[in-house]
Amino acid sequence: MNAVRRWLSIVGIGEDGLSGLSPAARTLIAQASLVVGGKRHLSLAAAAIKGETLAWPHPPQAAFPAIMARRDESVCVVATGDPFFYGVGSLLAQLVPAAEIVCIPAISSFSLAASRLGWAVQDCGLVTLHGRTLERIVPYFQPSARILALSWDQTTPPRLAELLVRHGFPDSRIVVCEAMGGPRERIRQATASAFDLDGIDPLNLVALELTASAGARVIPLAAGLPDAWFEHDGQLTKQDIRALTLAALAPRQGELLWDIGAGSGSIGIEWMLSHPSNRAVAIERDPVRVARIARNAASLGVPDLSVVQGSAPAALPELPPPDAVFIGGGATSGGLLDAAWAALRSGGRMVVNGVTIETQAVLIERFRAMGGSLKTIQIAHADAVGGFHGMRSAMAVTQWSVAKP
Repeated sequence: MNAVRRWLSIVGIGEDGLSGLSPAARTLIAQASLVVGGKRHLSLAAAAIKGETLAWPHPPQAAFPAIMARRDESVCVVATGDPFFYGVGSLLAQLVPAAEIVCIPAISSFSLAASRLGWAVQDCGLVTLHGRTLERIVPYFQPSARILALSWDQTTPPRLAELLVRHGFPDSRIVVCEAMGGPRERIRQATASAFDLDGIDPLNLVALELTASAGARVIPLAAGLPDAWFEHDGQLTKQDIRALTLAALAPRQGELLWDIGAGSGSIGIEWMLSHPSNRAVAIERDPVRVARIARNAASLGVPDLSVVQGSAPAALPELPPPDAVFIGGGATSGGLLDAAWAALRSGGRMVVNGVTIETQAVLIERFRAMGGSLKTIQIAHADAVGGFHGMRSAMAVTQWSVAKP
């Protein structure tokens, strides 16, 4: 049996260029008939390159056909630091089997920054904002947290300062680490509320050491965000019911939720907050609410929530199959429950909430036919009664939850 040829090499390179590479890494670059990388990477490696060069286009995937066309030759990709740590390595590995790749990583920007600051990498939140929405970092804003964030460009540090102040972390320490590992390295710091650093190099990483003020808005680690944190018009699954609903939906890592009749988007938002890899699609027919859902998602740190304007079940066939479905309204609509159930993956969960007698009747019928769990949830809160207080009950919620075999 012939041995598999490792025709694709991926070499991590730092700001110190060829001087920071091992002899093996330099040899892989020199022997390649095609060397691919960013313009900066190609410049850093220029003295070792003997073959053709290809600078990454936008998006980088546009260069993949040219790379695959050289499968009978030797191709080398040069990339920043560790190519498999928020780098191009994982994208290439989707096309090329691991057995055909040899990778020699350099030290990552995260490790460089941590070593400069004396921080333990494993105790830090590691985030990339390169090509991603800034608000993705909001769930990491926790008291006394340390965060290492790869920047998009020189605008990222001041924008992070503004975001920290807005969320109640004005005294947090911001350390901007520029062009680390090379002759241009510079490390400067300021507080969020007094951020005044200028002339920031586009190649930078931001280290954050958070200090929460008394009024800081901290995303809790358990479900049930305060209702006041959501912009809404009354169509909101309230905090206590929302926490119980998320428990019934039982989110797991990397799963996709359909939030049908999303209203303010609260269920989908909290589903995504349960794990960074979780995804959700909020289906809502009202265009005003659609815009409101997007604003809520960005404000609460999950700007990647997908919002689809449309009515269910008509809007469902074009969506990727879900691992869980929540229906907060419209359960009496013809065909909705059947369509959602048919789309649900095996092992997935469906949870339906209702407050009307008509919806309750539908859920009782479904429970009898399909099993699962059927319960009534009633919450009472203290309210003024003259000069005293009494417990005032909210409308009871009937909840049916069921797992698909």
